[in-house]
Amino acid sequence: MKVKYIIGAIVETVIKVVALIFIVTYVTRGATAAYDYGFRVFAEEPMEAGEGRIISVSVANGDTAKEVGQMLQDKGLIRDAGLFRIQELLSENHGNIQPGIYDLSTSMTAQEMLAVIAVKPETEEEEE
Repeated sequence: MKVKYIIGAIVETVIKVVALIFIVTYVTRGATAAYDYGFRVFAEEPMEAGEGRIISVSVANGDTAKEVGQMLQDKGLIRDAGLFRIQELLSENHGNIQPGIYDLSTSMTAQEMLAVIAVKPETEEEEE
């Protein structure tokens, strides 16, 4: 009977150690992925270094940051449309995306693209 108790305790300990290793690995990978994504919000590199390619994009009236981000990702200007949406939400250009046709480069960061396509509305005082 004592042998069964010892074997049970060993099996229980092994299961706890394996579960602990699994949990630590899962949490570490999740934290690393979250940090990388958060870092990219503020420090995303352009798609290409140097001069890059010029690509024309058309932004329709009423396009959201999500739709614009998806279009930019489809055209190869950015890596992640979801990340672009967060960058737009946190930028000074939030909510100012204007319709039009824009020439953007693969050497531009998402912030530079936002500066081009999101023009702050001018007040009447600034026009005079």
